[in-house]
Amino acid sequence: MAADGRPAWRLALAMATTLLLGACVFGGATPTPHTACPTAAPSAGDAAGILANVGDVVVQTNKGSFTISLYGDKAPIATANFVALARCGFYDGITFHRVVAGFVIQAGDPQTKQKRGVFNELGTGGPGYLFAIEAPAAGLSYDKYVVAMANNGKPDSNGSQFFIDLADLPQLPLSYTILGKVTDGTAVVDVIGQVPTNGTPDTGPQNVPLDPVVIQSISVGGKPQASHG
Repeated sequence: MAADGRPAWRLALAMATTLLLGACVFGGATPTPHTACPTAAPSAGDAAGILANVGDVVVQTNKGSFTISLYGDKAPIATANFVALARCGFYDGITFHRVVAGFVIQAGDPQTKQKRGVFNELGTGGPGYLFAIEAPAAGLSYDKYVVAMANNGKPDSNGSQFFIDLADLPQLPLSYTILGKVTDGTAVVDVIGQVPTNGTPDTGPQNVPLDPVVIQSISVGGKPQASHG
């Protein structure tokens, strides 16, 4: 029995109702539940299922948001892996740990969720598995705002890290899987590309932003439905 004479279950019900109403009044929202994060890269069959009805993705950062149009038909494994990691919240809280003005911005190391500055092994983190590099499809090149997977130069070293080109980069070898391109919010990418860092391409050391640039969330959209009107 509650102190005011009401049965305990009635008091609990009243409190729960108050909390729910409070969430509505003050704009609170129930977080969207995440799926389980993958423990291995998708197979070709898995990729087809993951990418079914997938549209653009929106990357929300503490500098603003930008939209990536995905190339699922050109790099299905890498693109499906990126989508699966985004859906499970893997990228939430990760920082852009490498920013080189006029070159690239890079993110995807989960270690940066807890370590926001320079530390040993910076840039070595991943999802716990690796998978083969898909060569860029015919007609694709490392143009400005293209999104590609980062790797360590070995054939099976794709993971979770990706970079966005800040300029046309024809000098890059064709060994980085291209999975999409920023099609909206390019000004935000440009802002990130100009943040102060702890070094330059000439002087080093790691080009880590002095103030962390954080990925707050990546939202996966659906494909527009065909109109039958």
